[in-house]
Amino acid sequence: MGNIISFKEILSSKDVKIFHGSDILIKNPKIIQPIRALDFGQGFYTTTNIEQAKSFAKKVQDRNDSAETHISIYTLNTDILNKLNYLFFNKPDKKWLDFASANRNGTYNGKIFDVIFGPVANDTVFKTFIAYQNGILNEKETLKRLKIRKLYNQLIFTNEEALKCLQFFGEV
Repeated sequence: MGNIISFKEILSSKDVKIFHGSDILIKNPKIIQPIRALDFGQGFYTTTNIEQAKSFAKKVQDRNDSAETHISIYTLNTDILNKLNYLFFNKPDKKWLDFASANRNGTYNGKIFDVIFGPVANDTVFKTFIAYQNGILNEKETLKRLKIRKLYNQLIFTNEEALKCLQFFGEV
């Protein structure tokens, strides 16, 4: 469970499970305004990797000083997904770096997508992003540093239409 690594695998599969880590169980996902800038902008963030979801749930628990963590599981309706406007990055490359950097610093003003898939820029990776944005690292050095990190994936749903792809399945 949680071993899908590419968006192409997701699109061609009929039985995809994805995970969302939080301090509350979320049966009916919603798009909420984030309290900080995120890799792919505003949306409902999920992953195909259960360990990533557990890690994120712990971060949310710590941030909110909560007593619990929850990993919500959803099945993904790929028939609906295939009809949506999506963007995917199967690896950290220049396009991913520029897109995530622009979202993280609040300057992205390009095309809006229903669903976005790609690597996670965790907080350690974010320090590398800042060095890149400030001209301390060039693109080549930034990507080199990012490739030595274990990067999990994220699949985000940016609007209500995209959320229709998700069906609550249960909890880990």
